[in-house]
Amino acid sequence: MNAKHLGSTLDDFLAEEGRLAEAEAVATKRVLAFQIASLMQEQQITKAEMARRMNTSRAAVNRLLDAHSESATLATLEKAAAALGRRLQIELV
Repeated sequence: MNAKHLGSTLDDFLAEEGRLAEAEAVATKRVLAFQIASLMQEQQITKAEMARRMNTSRAAVNRLLDAHSESATLATLEKAAAALGRRLQIELV
């Protein structure tokens, strides 16, 4: 074990490695994909119906729900939120 990192947090380590922003972006995308999928299941909305409501393709919905895909734009996320009767809220902290 590297004594240099004893007592530090994962955030400290990622920041030192220059990867904190990337890790936070990936985590945010995964949370959003999970929330969208959960709301779809709760409202019994299929991927095909979601695509129709968003005026997009089913492949685009698949990418949106893929936690590993980085292709989601703010416009796509806003469409998804609206299709589920929700609003997208983003804030700087």
